[in-house]
Amino acid sequence: MEKDERAERLAAALRENLKRRKAQARGLDEPSPASPARGESSGHG
Repeated sequence: MEKDERAERLAAALRENLKRRKAQARGLDEPSPASPARGESSGHG
């Protein structure tokens, strides 16, 4: 059985996800100058 491998993979993925989430929350993930999150490119056009 490859339970250990699976657990290790899951743990790594979870840690990466957490790191990415934290970075996003802080605004370090990808500080794009033209981020459509503000509503500049909502879809009006």
